[in-house]
Amino acid sequence: MATIAPELPLERARSAPRRLARIRPGRIVVHLALLFFVVLWTLPTAGLLISSFREPDQLAVSGWWTALAPATIREAARLPVAEAQVEENGVYVIRGSVLEPGSNRTIETFGTTNATLGDTPAGGTATVRVGGEITLESDGAFVWTSPTPFTHTTGPRVYYAAELQPRATFENYATVLTANGVGRSFINSMTVALPATIISVMVAAFAAYALAWMRFRGRTFFVVSVVALMVVPLQLALIPVLRLYNEVGSVLGIPGKGYFGVWLAHIAFGLPLAVYLLRNYIVGLPREIMESARMDGASHFQIFTSLVLPLSIPALASIAIFQFLWIWNDLLVALVFLGAQDDHVVLTGRLIDLLGTMGEDWNLLTAGAFISIVVPLLVFFGLQRYFVRGLLAGSVK
Repeated sequence: MATIAPELPLERARSAPRRLARIRPGRIVVHLALLFFVVLWTLPTAGLLISSFREPDQLAVSGWWTALAPATIREAARLPVAEAQVEENGVYVIRGSVLEPGSNRTIETFGTTNATLGDTPAGGTATVRVGGEITLESDGAFVWTSPTPFTHTTGPRVYYAAELQPRATFENYATVLTANGVGRSFINSMTVALPATIISVMVAAFAAYALAWMRFRGRTFFVVSVVALMVVPLQLALIPVLRLYNEVGSVLGIPGKGYFGVWLAHIAFGLPLAVYLLRNYIVGLPREIMESARMDGASHFQIFTSLVLPLSIPALASIAIFQFLWIWNDLLVALVFLGAQDDHVVLTGRLIDLLGTMGEDWNLLTAGAFISIVVPLLVFFGLQRYFVRGLLAGSVK
């Protein structure tokens, strides 16, 4: 006798109330809170990215959240002197434009004084205090006429309110990457960060395995020393490390300023935390695996390369992210061990120069700042799944 299969839509309808019953108000509140903090942390980056594509005039008068809306600016332009006049049918005329070609502005109102700025619409006529009348069109073109010759030697000002249409541009990035040496500084930062990160992670992995699974005298002392070194401020140890490096370097013939020194400094300052975190991860690996490998005759090096390293990829990725971000955003160590020469300045140092020489060019500063964070963002999102697994390692047995 054939059996009739239950209807799936009916079962789904019956299970829907049970699923709704499992939704707790507390869980909804938690998810909303997480969403709020995610948006809160993302907004500055989004604002920086949007601002980097805006024109200087747009940044000066409106915030990034109004990037898609027209903005109104109020400015003044000086009119030509009397030498620019021509006589046409007994009338003296001065022609010109208060706007530069391609300025992306449309004049709405104008006035011959700041107090009368909004009295005359574009296309209307206003009286100039030095004589004559001026007609200003919406595209910025003006015609200034007078029945008598102009005699002024200093051009009066005309005040106008113009609508600025939103427009995205790549000129900010082109200027920053070519005219200000940021491209070279970007390469310098990569040259510093990549080797220092890779060497730090590898040395920390070897040391963490030794402190976790190898038995030798003084192991507890080394573990305590690693924890103690984590509390030493970088600024406190920087000068002694630099003096020691210079003394040893003078004996071995190592130059005082160069990439080798900054690599050693970043490795030294990053190892305590890396060793501590990796040691806590590796010591939590199953003991049975290690004992089985030893019974099969594997050496410590074989166990480390064949078992520990593959199992520790999440932790290694987490340490690599932390170390890379710290080195990439560093300025102090790079200035001390590399100097301030233009061919060795890292990206953070170049952005400081931009802030000093172009303090009013916010469009260039935002473009330079976003260039500096795009690499850390790529590193983080590229290793995100390993990063999350490394943070959660050991939380669930």
